[in-house]
Order: sequence, then structure tokens, then C-alpha cells
Amino acid sequence: MAKKPAKGEFVLFNVVYEDGSQRSNRRVPAELLGGLDGDEPARPFLEQQDRDIAGKSGQAAMEIERLWRVGAKEPKTTNSRERV
Repeated sequence: MAKKPAKGEFVLFNVVYEDGSQRSNRRVPAELLGGLDGDEPARPFLEQQDRDIAGKSGQAAMEIERLWRVGAKEPKTTNSRERV
């Protein structure tokens, strides 16, 4: 049986932004993840962190293109120009 994350634990994510830059080991509280939504709650949490950081630095926050858990296989991208 899988171990349930204890309170205060984090899950690490790799994040790729719209400009192609990547940030690794972004921490998301484990208590936000799981259930029916899976890892989806990680995106708004990381986006809010990015907005907070951007506000303090005076720069615009970049949009997240894709994210995945550290240790998991990187998801394939879907390019709208490839669709027919």
C-alpha cells in the first residue's frame, strides 16, 4: 500500500514556461495533491508563486506551458500547428 504523505511534506515538480525555460524541483505541498484532481492543483499553486515573485521583482510572470513530477516521464507537448 502506498504511503500517504504526512503533513508538511512536499512534492517536487519540473516546470517549463512559454519561453522554453525550465525550473526544476519546484515544491508543492503534498496535501494539495491527490484525490480526483491528481496533480492539477499544482498548476494554480505554482502560478500564484510565480505572480508573487514577479510582483516583488517588477517583472511579468511567465505562463506555465507544462509541468510534471520530478522522477516522472516528461509529458509530450501538443503543438497547435501540428493539428490538422
